Amino acid sequence: MSTPSEPDVAIVLSGGGINGVLLELGFLKRLHEDPLWSRVGWIYGTSAGALAGTMAALERLDDLEEFLLHLQPEDAFRPRPVWRLPGGPHDYTLPATIAGRIGEPRELGTALAAAAIELVVFATDVSDHPDADETRDFELEYGSHSTKPEAMGRAILASAAISGLVLPVSVDGVIATDGGWVRNFPFEHAYRNPEVGAIAAFRYVPSYRTTDLTYLTRARERLERFRAVPPVRALLAEIRLAQERAERGEPAHYGEMIVRLMRVAFARNAVLEERLADERETSVVELSRLREDVVAAAVAAAPPWRRRRLGAQLEQRFASARFPFRHDRHLPSLIVRGAADDIGLDPTFRSGRWPEEIKRSLIERGYRLTDDALANSDTALMGP
Repeated sequence: MSTPSEPDVAIVLSGGGINGVLLELGFLKRLHEDPLWSRVGWIYGTSAGALAGTMAALERLDDLEEFLLHLQPEDAFRPRPVWRLPGGPHDYTLPATIAGRIGEPRELGTALAAAAIELVVFATDVSDHPDADETRDFELEYGSHSTKPEAMGRAILASAAISGLVLPVSVDGVIATDGGWVRNFPFEHAYRNPEVGAIAAFRYVPSYRTTDLTYLTRARERLERFRAVPPVRALLAEIRLAQERAERGEPAHYGEMIVRLMRVAFARNAVLEERLADERETSVVELSRLREDVVAAAVAAAPPWRRRRLGAQLEQRFASARFPFRHDRHLPSLIVRGAADDIGLDPTFRSGRWPEEIKRSLIERGYRLTDDALANSDTALMGP
């Protein structure tokens, strides 16, 4: 197989928390063993994909594995003592953990700027915008070959700032948070890069356990002894209402409602991104067939002396047609979808520990899913 002189493959990595990044590590390890890796020129990542993409672009997948195998919930986010209920602000400890075990933001940004593979990460703009602006889409995009090193390093941290648990991060004067709100699966950006000739992507498919609300029962039991105090009576009434809502399958409190909405937004925009890619690819194929049929039919019906010129005119008209996507090429892609299912880790601080054996199982699952996808792929992804 011949190898292109210039890179022509983009990798796309979705968000997915601790489960997603472990699966993505397996995905990247398998790709790294494949001849395809020598053609990779870009990695597009959001949230967990931003962290995994950083280490892949720097050729540090072994370091990423060691980092993840030792990572525990308190290394990523820690509840503040005064806030023990879900939904309260948490200390975002992941930046300090990354700085101590992988590298400072500026250090990572500098290394990425010099790397052959360009990393592009996405965050959500939550800055205060008092003036209405219909052109603002609140998506922040940072490319490692064009963004200042310090800002690039902080953008990676902002992209991975889980909005339901931690406060946002300042990046070069902009307040930014988890990119999953606006671009959880940045496939479209890879497609719109005119230098990209093929895409290999991993999309994490989340599965959520029923929220454990036993903490409400424990809180109620502790407070019952102080029920004579008016503020405590009011709090007990709120806890009872929360329990009743939970029994009906409703969010028990605003914190849980925000988490549910976050899950909907992340899953929805990832599904739409993939659906858009499928519909666009179908349109490209159908437009190509339509052009061939129309040109052939028109030329056949024209007088012999008119055919050559008519054929050229029709081809030119089709080529100049304006569509909101590239309609003159087919872009091969391989999308691996992975879920944690029954072996998934609890992506919050409430789990206590993230066992190493489960982490290794998720990495292996990502590797195996990718191996199967490559073996069964009928696309031209492997090159000319």
